[in-house]
Amino acid sequence: MLHQITEDQILLLAIKYVKEQKKEEMQNMINELHPYDVAQLYTNLPEKHHHKFILLLAPEQIAHLIEELDREMQIDILHRLGLEKSSHVMDVMDNDDLVDLLNDLSVEKIEEFLSLMKREESQTVQNLMRYPADTAGGIMTNRYVWIRNYYTVREAVDKLKSFARMAENIYYLYVLNEDKQLVGVVSYRDLLLADLHEKIDDIMFTRVISVPLDMDQEKVARIIERYDFIAVPVVDNDKHLMGIVTVDDIIDVVIAEANEDIEKFSASGRTIDFNTGAFTASMRRLPWLILLLFIGIISGAIISSFENTLQKVVSLAFFLPMIAGMTGNTGTQSLAVVVRGLVSNDLDKNSVARLILRELGVGLFIGLVCGLLIAVIAFIWRGNLVLGVVVGSSLFLTLIIGTLAGTIIPLLLYRFKVDPAVASGPLITTLNDIFSLSIYFGLASLFISRLM
Repeated sequence: MLHQITEDQILLLAIKYVKEQKKEEMQNMINELHPYDVAQLYTNLPEKHHHKFILLLAPEQIAHLIEELDREMQIDILHRLGLEKSSHVMDVMDNDDLVDLLNDLSVEKIEEFLSLMKREESQTVQNLMRYPADTAGGIMTNRYVWIRNYYTVREAVDKLKSFARMAENIYYLYVLNEDKQLVGVVSYRDLLLADLHEKIDDIMFTRVISVPLDMDQEKVARIIERYDFIAVPVVDNDKHLMGIVTVDDIIDVVIAEANEDIEKFSASGRTIDFNTGAFTASMRRLPWLILLLFIGIISGAIISSFENTLQKVVSLAFFLPMIAGMTGNTGTQSLAVVVRGLVSNDLDKNSVARLILRELGVGLFIGLVCGLLIAVIAFIWRGNLVLGVVVGSSLFLTLIIGTLAGTIIPLLLYRFKVDPAVASGPLITTLNDIFSLSIYFGLASLFISRLM
């Protein structure tokens, strides 16, 4: 029915059900909507209807709604429900999402919620909270289906049917031995194609790709991308199956890491979005900008030290912004290439050497083309061959240096276990300004008699 009406009409229908307190009709409508659409509906509802809307939903529906909202609205819903009702909702939430939510609450609140939850669910959540948030253990869920290798296909299908509602996905069934160690995996497709009387031992894959509990979430994402998995199992040191990481959680990881890198590239620090206040946004940007300001003073000092050169050959000032700007641009381009490569590739000494040599070649080629081009332009404009040689040579050298700086700095940070995205664009640009100005005015001073 709902596919025939617009979002605005659904919103009006929801308001009507809220006002008339039609619980059954509201729940039937929500069951026809995707959780994301329910979240959008809740967000668009007038705030005065939020509380009554929540009370009309079943715990499972509230759980799915909470998982699609931002943290502020999630906590608001918990406050509206109260401790007891919130604990019932938490019992049916995906445990990995619940852990993320609880980690933003006070210790007292966490203890209160956990004490009111079902003992089994509470214990599972507490176990998950022991792992760092950015590791495989921190993003895994325990909602998976496991079977024994001596099961028949029929028995495996029966168990899958029994646990399908609680499992986060049913694309894979994980095969455990008597010690609960992971020994194989069977896909849903394998079950469909197999004879009902076949043994799982005969159709399972024994070479299981798994990840350890402490593996960084970015590396987990890389493995899922590399093998095109929908989920990957997480094991401890003894190969006991502890949980699974699903592709939907990995998408969240990739988006979060990308946003974090963008913030660092722009030197804006922690998250700044449309809702961040002017003062808060300013305070988050200021530390980087103040650092770059003092580094920029060095650039000013270089220009000041060559004041006599500028006074004698004023035309040098015309090419100054171009020299500095081009060096910063090529450095930032190399930086982006290297950081993107670090995310998707495992680097060793050979690959690092090849990368540096490749970027050196890029710098040489770009520098040669741009240097010759600007040399010709300078010569035609001023009729001075030496000026063309100085400007062209300066650009040639600075583009090589800028390219190498944008390559080597993030690699060094990566080598010393520092996030390479910290080598942000503004920092590379500022450092390259110093290099380019020194080279430009240094060459100009050497040939000052021929430039005048």
